[in-house]
Amino acid sequence: MRRALLSLCLVLASVVLIDAAKPIYGFIEPMPAAKLKRLFPAAAVFTPRGEVDPIHFTAYDRDPALPGARTLGYAFWTIDLVPGELGYHGHIHMLVGMTTTGRITGVIMDLNTEPYGDISIDLPEFAAQFTGKSIRDKFEAGDDIDIVSRATISVRAAARTVRESSRMAARALLKPADLR
Repeated sequence: MRRALLSLCLVLASVVLIDAAKPIYGFIEPMPAAKLKRLFPAAAVFTPRGEVDPIHFTAYDRDPALPGARTLGYAFWTIDLVPGELGYHGHIHMLVGMTTTGRITGVIMDLNTEPYGDISIDLPEFAAQFTGKSIRDKFEAGDDIDIVSRATISVRAAARTVRESSRMAARALLKPADLR
């Protein structure tokens, strides 16, 4: 009996460890209201993340059903738009806000497993570099994005991820004449 109980405990512990080691690249917070509010402080309403291509949230100054409601911008998970972009260790999940003129309102680092993330892409200073950038900017590590020694691959991957996802969203959601 004791041996059977020990075996059962070992099996359960193995299941827990295997489950913990599963990749996290598929995780996306369905309605990150507090994060969206950080990207669009003036917004009163955010649409739920839909299945429209590209998958995104829309920020409005008031209920979009009311007359005169204005779209303030869009937010999207980078993993939704560029799932093939990898850092040194894997996927880098960021929530990006973009105005209707193609300017980045902010980037929120959400989830990554980069080995030197704590000294590079996890720092608030890293995400702050994107605020105010046009989707037409370079987003090049070492040029308009600061590089961090020992975390070059992570920084380059994160910058590419923001660049490619924001340009993809802009192509689908914005008019070229509105870009500034």
